[in-house]
Amino acid sequence: MTAPALLPPSGRRIPAPAPGAASFPHHRATLRLSEKFILLLILGAFITLCFGAFFFLPDGSKHKRFDLGLEDVLIPHVDGMGRAGRQSGAHVIHGEGGPHEHRHRQEEESLRSRIRADHERALQEAREKLRKSREELRAEIQTEKNRVAQRLRGREAAAPPLPPVPVPRPGGVDDGDPGDPRVREKRDKIREMMKHAWDSYRQYGWGHNELKPLARKGHSTNIFGNSQMGATIVDALDTLFMMGLHDEFRDGQAWIEQNLDFSVNAEVSVFEVNIRFIGGLLAAYYLSGQEVFKAKAVQLAEKLLPAFNTPTGIPWAMVNLKSGVGRNWGWASAGSSILAEFGTLHMEFVHLTYLTGNPAYYQKVMHIRKLLAKMERPNGLYPNYLNPRTGRWGQHHTSVGGLGDSFYEYLLKAWLMSDKTDTEARKTYDDAVEAIERHLIRKSNSGLTFIGEWKNGHLERKMGHLTCFAGGMFALGADGSPGDKAGHYLQLGAEIAHTCHESYDRTVLKLGPEAFKFDSGLEAVAVRQNEKYYILRPEVIETYWYMWRFTHDPKYRQWGWEATQAIDRYCRVSGGFSGVKDVYSSNPTYDDVQQSFFLAETLKYLYLLFSSDDLLPLDSWVFNTEAHPLPVLHLGNATLPGSESRR
Repeated sequence: MTAPALLPPSGRRIPAPAPGAASFPHHRATLRLSEKFILLLILGAFITLCFGAFFFLPDGSKHKRFDLGLEDVLIPHVDGMGRAGRQSGAHVIHGEGGPHEHRHRQEEESLRSRIRADHERALQEAREKLRKSREELRAEIQTEKNRVAQRLRGREAAAPPLPPVPVPRPGGVDDGDPGDPRVREKRDKIREMMKHAWDSYRQYGWGHNELKPLARKGHSTNIFGNSQMGATIVDALDTLFMMGLHDEFRDGQAWIEQNLDFSVNAEVSVFEVNIRFIGGLLAAYYLSGQEVFKAKAVQLAEKLLPAFNTPTGIPWAMVNLKSGVGRNWGWASAGSSILAEFGTLHMEFVHLTYLTGNPAYYQKVMHIRKLLAKMERPNGLYPNYLNPRTGRWGQHHTSVGGLGDSFYEYLLKAWLMSDKTDTEARKTYDDAVEAIERHLIRKSNSGLTFIGEWKNGHLERKMGHLTCFAGGMFALGADGSPGDKAGHYLQLGAEIAHTCHESYDRTVLKLGPEAFKFDSGLEAVAVRQNEKYYILRPEVIETYWYMWRFTHDPKYRQWGWEATQAIDRYCRVSGGFSGVKDVYSSNPTYDDVQQSFFLAETLKYLYLLFSSDDLLPLDSWVFNTEAHPLPVLHLGNATLPGSESRR
């Protein structure tokens, strides 16, 4: 599943100047801020040198003062004999005549000459700069930028190689032919949709984070710091690989090798960058074996570590990749961090420690787990907000949808990824699910099972599209449940899948709304206009796929094909795929965003749904919350610090 519903589908935009507003001359308006800054530095250096010459070039009135300044400069070099030499040298300098005084005068004159030469050179350079045209200055600035960037890349390339570890290669990374030609035809259609989405991004948004398929240009949001980090490229790599689109995969790899740079002055979401970038790069590495993906994942992870520099060790929601300064979302409860964000790091960070031998990643996420284990939980539930300064819960709002969802998912998957040795994670998951079932799961008047949200002692009978991932989670966690509850949780997963299918089936477009309610006679239907949109989300299809893997009930493929046809009919445009603003309208309008998770998750889960079970088998691979497959560590996590005590 993808990110919590933290941000609107469209990011911030820079407003255009108001009509009639004062304008600057063209040549000044077209200068970039960085160019102005460099020009100011040049002029500042020129002024500094002029004042330096005024103060330091000797004349009659300043000669004695200049000598006093030179004493401190020259004394250490008189004898080269340490402390005793400096004491004897000071005595000779202020004496009469002799070789040391002559040497002092020579060095003094030499220093004056160097200052004069530097002064003249600076004046000459300043004159030359002032004579140059704007285009020449811009070219020089760009050359210097390229030189600095090249030095930074060289420094990264010169980093010591990562330690050799036995890399899991579980297989089952491509093919997955379903055998049945009718099913294969559906799978081929999904591959064609992936190619249309990728080719459109390649043509119109290459290097940008996402695509605006109607405007046919790049798109970004504040979760990526409005920087061009190629989120769609990184997010789509493993989907391309498993679909056999190897030319497209190589194009993405080449861009990453040549252009993916994390030394940018950008404030990014720690959660989003972890699940999309680090998860995507690690998955691409495990699938293809190409070292560049592992190296880039480690470079980025180092940039995220400063986010954990809080009084509690609970990370900030955002961090500046260049400065390391972190902060939380302004709208979050009393400056709190969000459960689904700081609780969705475990899978990627454990793999980072495994691949690098650096225990810091593992220690960060285990510290979070230990802190949460010590805290009191109202009714056994985890509130969505936790203050990273005080270590106290924010408002008591609990959700298995946005703000909470993937925290529970990662408890289960930490256990699965550890080859079922991380029993602490499994116990925490089981306890959480028991509290969720007791306080949040209800049946509607017509018998639909839904998961509500707990707000300050009150159950809101509302379920989000994001919550629909939980059907797959319950099925995935059924085996290993305490007591004799495996069948119960598989049935619960099936009931959630049915409810979420109803939310699709009760719309005009046969696509599910962002949220739907179960009261006032309306069930599985969106009520508010701002909850009627569909932004290419994968969670319902994710649950269909898990239910298919565990039951092989043909209805899940039927429901998945209905969703495929609806997406292709109503979301496909000539420039890619777009979300729609109202799934209850027969003439929907587009939001003009092709989300990166559409390629990473929605199309991947659909492709897996119509593939055989030997494509990415679940006993060898665990999918992160962005659908990036990471291998099970069959070593019992023996390489991880403190793992022996957990086995």
